[in-house]
Amino acid sequence: MALGTSMIIRLQMDKRQVTFGEVAGAIGDGGGDVVAIDVIHASPEHTIRDLTVNLPEKMREAVLEAVEALPGVTIVNVSDRTFLAHLGGKIEIRSKTPVKNREDLSHVYTPGVAKVCRAIHEDPQKAFTLTIKRNTVAVVSDGTAVLGLGDIGPRAAMPVMEGKAMLFKQFAGVDAFPICLDTKDTEEIIRTIKLIAPAFGGINLEDIGSPRCFEIERRLAEELDIPVFHDDQHGTAVVVLAGLLNALSIVGKKLEDAKIVLLGVGAAGSACIKMLLSAGAHNVIAVDHCGALHKADKYDNPMWEWIADNCNPNGETGQLEQVIQGADVFIGVSRPNLLTLDHIKSMASDPIVFAMANPDPEIDPELAEAHVRVLATGRSDFPNQINNVLCFPGMFRGALDCRASVINEAMKVAAAQAIASVVEDDELNEQYIIPSVFNDKVVDRIRDAVVKAAMKTGVARRIPPEFR
Repeated sequence: MALGTSMIIRLQMDKRQVTFGEVAGAIGDGGGDVVAIDVIHASPEHTIRDLTVNLPEKMREAVLEAVEALPGVTIVNVSDRTFLAHLGGKIEIRSKTPVKNREDLSHVYTPGVAKVCRAIHEDPQKAFTLTIKRNTVAVVSDGTAVLGLGDIGPRAAMPVMEGKAMLFKQFAGVDAFPICLDTKDTEEIIRTIKLIAPAFGGINLEDIGSPRCFEIERRLAEELDIPVFHDDQHGTAVVVLAGLLNALSIVGKKLEDAKIVLLGVGAAGSACIKMLLSAGAHNVIAVDHCGALHKADKYDNPMWEWIADNCNPNGETGQLEQVIQGADVFIGVSRPNLLTLDHIKSMASDPIVFAMANPDPEIDPELAEAHVRVLATGRSDFPNQINNVLCFPGMFRGALDCRASVINEAMKVAAAQAIASVVEDDELNEQYIIPSVFNDKVVDRIRDAVVKAAMKTGVARRIPPEFR
């Protein structure tokens, strides 16, 4: 399915030469859909209108040419709605307390602020109650693995990090700030994040290339006393597990009994494997360009070594076409068009396929859906979207509320189970295994589950009132 775009076309139309129906017809013939009309100016002879048009990206120029070819039509301006939404950035900082007079000023700044500074100096933990630290997350990237765009640099990564900050605020009330670092040096990234950490209650690592992301997260988790969470890894893993728990319920299979083949052993794939094992899976086979990872081989990548030692209990070898035979579940976090119908047909009965390469999955969903029992992708235009947005707002809401020192495996598994629980038994079906990101139950369920898991594992430093 083609990727879509939305644009606003401002047209001047000569009523004596053309009708609006002719304009709409030209847009429709080109594959566009007029979804909004605003009249800017009207006279007996001319009208100026803004038409909001949804259409496939590749048809944009053809539609504009068809409209401009109509007699009596002049295209005044074309605006891309996505670019319009980014003008001047997407986030801002606002004051919580108005400063209207000298007394107000004396409380929020000098001289009154001095006693607050002294209180924090005497007891650094008071920073959680007397500053924004209690509710602030740094969204940190070096711009080396941005969405499906790859290494585009820190400046080009800013729109993604701003968007992440928006979602934190929208869904969980967390104040997040984008920080894009102009370095690829692992030690420099670690040092920089440690230096800015006093201002934040948590660190969300984002779009940092593999394998450096593993070392950066591991070191920061060890050396900081606030939670560090690489969302590309663990956010994906949490939502995959949530969807898989419900998918397995539909087909009447258990996680511990299922044969699971995962294709793509990068950051997300590695985290998915760890999460599946933590949740009780026993037979997970990791496959990458070299084939199935297994104990008999040695790998330069330490993460691959760990996976080889802890997965593939039956020592299966070969490429995807060999090891996928008899599999109950396929999970793809790799590249487009690596999974075929022949692969799916060799799987066990009622196959579950999570094809999550973006923007194009490992197999065309329209081709696969007739041959699988449950299908999920990373896309919003198909059912069962595996989307990190389901995880990170609630995860950090819970971690901040209990002042967790880390985000551990128990908290991640609890978050996955919480997401799965939002889909009630009477709602669960092949087309609905995962809730919408706009379901208002999601963040609250995750938050409560994460707090409970943090308390149970001893990493919570504050007990929220409702849990006392």
